Amino acid sequence: MTTSYVKWGEATVKLTWDSNKSLPAVNLITSVHGFCFCENQLLLVNLRHRGWDFPGGHIENGETPEECIQREAMEEGYVSGSCQLIGSLVVDHSENQLWDMNGKYPKIGYQVFYRMDIEKLNAFKAEHESVQRMMIPINEAANYHHDWNGIYQEILSEAMCLEKNDKTKEATWRSSNE
Repeated sequence: MTTSYVKWGEATVKLTWDSNKSLPAVNLITSVHGFCFCENQLLLVNLRHRGWDFPGGHIENGETPEECIQREAMEEGYVSGSCQLIGSLVVDHSENQLWDMNGKYPKIGYQVFYRMDIEKLNAFKAEHESVQRMMIPINEAANYHHDWNGIYQEILSEAMCLEKNDKTKEATWRSSNE
């Protein structure tokens, strides 16, 4: 687990990465994000007023977290694919003097992260909040992301391990069934 304190506006918020493969309660999930891969490259989207980021956003009514990342990846990056849960970023406002108990965010909330293996790359139309997309070498994410940090690096590393584990499982399945 990696923990970091960040400034969000005037507030100081404690972030802790949790690679637990169980989803938190949906009412505590504040957003869902995806590390989207295609041919050993990572998708980044250029969001208006934010810069280069990974696709993600808020869950809409009746939507599951996985449905949310599928929708956000399509709206922001015009991609679709299969998803695997990586884990959750615990967003802890316990030490945040500016946290508002009547605000829209819980004192302890979660940002859920998925790995998406892109299966379809559609024409980019810039109809939503992203103005561009690009595929970059995975090891260059820190050079492009508007706010890269050690926690994102840990999440990316976990996402890469998921890929390796799936290839290992597939190879094991193939060899035992041939």
